[in-house]
Amino acid sequence: MNLILLGPPGAGKGTQAKKMIDALQIPQISTGDILRAAVKDGTEMGVEAKKYMDAGKLVPDSVVIGIIDERLKEKDCTKGFILDGFPRTVDQASSLAIMLEKSNRAIDHVISIEVPDEDLLARLTGRWMCTCGASFHKIFNPPKVDGICDLCGAKLYQRDDDKEDAIKVRLENYHKQTAPLIDFYSAKGLLRSIPGTGSPDNIYSAIMAVVNG
Repeated sequence: MNLILLGPPGAGKGTQAKKMIDALQIPQISTGDILRAAVKDGTEMGVEAKKYMDAGKLVPDSVVIGIIDERLKEKDCTKGFILDGFPRTVDQASSLAIMLEKSNRAIDHVISIEVPDEDLLARLTGRWMCTCGASFHKIFNPPKVDGICDLCGAKLYQRDDDKEDAIKVRLENYHKQTAPLIDFYSAKGLLRSIPGTGSPDNIYSAIMAVVNG
């Protein structure tokens, strides 16, 4: 089963991917993780990627696709994979299709976890951190005393990228990048839209109904 997992920041992709990994016995392939691993391992594509990263430039699609190609040839991907964070653009999606075709593979489903922006804002801006490493959420996991860490008593803080203005920019960028991608996979009959509101278990059940359908 070869899957792509789409969804905006805060949609719960990570939570769902962990459950899917256990159920399907296939790996989650995160582009950020495999880029870092390729650079660390000194693979051919990793060396190429490092040149751009060291210069503070975006790694070109051709290199990213090469790194994904290397990763998908590993033994744990024999029965399939879950791509998370890739593709981000139609050009990347087209390159991915060509690359998979060369090894007689294809994407089975593109699962899009859809959550209204107002719900995402509430989820993402509600997170507060402590210097001791503890994490809290105003709605889902509030501290016993507002603004104070339960574990060490220190004052909680909010990361810059969890503040409302930053979240709005991230969501805007996601919609700009992903709207054409959704149209691309819809036209191929591969897109499966899953409501991302409600309990994580219900969302997971909806995803697995698609996968097992």
